[in-house]
Amino acid sequence: MVVSPCCAGGHRCLLGFGPPPQDRRAGRRPPGAKVTGARDQRRAGWLPWRTGARLGRVSSPPPVDQATLDLAVRLVQEAGDRTLRWFRRDDLEVIRKEDGTPVTAADRDAERFLREQLAEHFPGDGVLGEEEAPTHSTTGRRWILDPIDGTKAFTCGVPLYSNLLALEDEHGLALGIINLPALGETVWAGRGLGCWSERGPARVSDHAGLDGAYVMASSLTHWPGDSVARLDRAGAVLRTWGDGYGYALVATGRAAAMVDPVVEPYDVGPMPVILAEAGGRFTDLAGEARIDGGSGVASNGHVHDELLAVIRAATG
Repeated sequence: MVVSPCCAGGHRCLLGFGPPPQDRRAGRRPPGAKVTGARDQRRAGWLPWRTGARLGRVSSPPPVDQATLDLAVRLVQEAGDRTLRWFRRDDLEVIRKEDGTPVTAADRDAERFLREQLAEHFPGDGVLGEEEAPTHSTTGRRWILDPIDGTKAFTCGVPLYSNLLALEDEHGLALGIINLPALGETVWAGRGLGCWSERGPARVSDHAGLDGAYVMASSLTHWPGDSVARLDRAGAVLRTWGDGYGYALVATGRAAAMVDPVVEPYDVGPMPVILAEAGGRFTDLAGEARIDGGSGVASNGHVHDELLAVIRAATG
């Protein structure tokens, strides 16, 4: 076991955010609210992550069941509340996995909780998670989860980590949830049901062009070539500590784009449906609408092609 050097000796890394609200809104949209998701704005369909294939345009896949979305939101929030028991604890131990990434008791507890709850409420559904082996689906549906996205932030006491959950069915990705337990914020979406947060309907920004656009990133380590310098010259404003938080900022109009040059499917499972229902766009760096392409790019749609062009130019 290795204690994270960022937190050794009880060191606090960042801001002293207050505790999260105790009462959170469930996944159901507010009564009488206008549904803001738009299937006609969905740019493309996609097959489940495991195939990697891309469909043509999906004409009208059915909306996801509202009760399923409500329950999923509640379960993710409960899992997030469980992680707070370890957050900013001076005795938090961090284990380095074989791939060098960190894992804590909070990651494992949250994933075990979600797997048990999903097995109880949705027997036969498969599960893909970060910390345990995948389980087989007998229903044609699969849940994709990341118990803590941003474990490095979590171990340093940075309140921007998230819990992620998505559901895929025979039509593609059906729902997605980004829960930020230390901030008391959740962003969720269901296919055909819109994108929502505690503040109500969530929509991407209308910022056009990279000049002055806020572009989020989890880090600048894996960006290809001189893409960071090129984005700077284009006038983009880069900010880090992204992970799921960065995608939530895009979906709620507080940032124009989020770029993850290296990701696993469970890192971005919720993002396509969240961005589509918020009026934005999600692809990999090759411009494909998929979550298993090894990278992820989310935007308000207006800056997407220009952003991809700048990054591609950096690779020669």
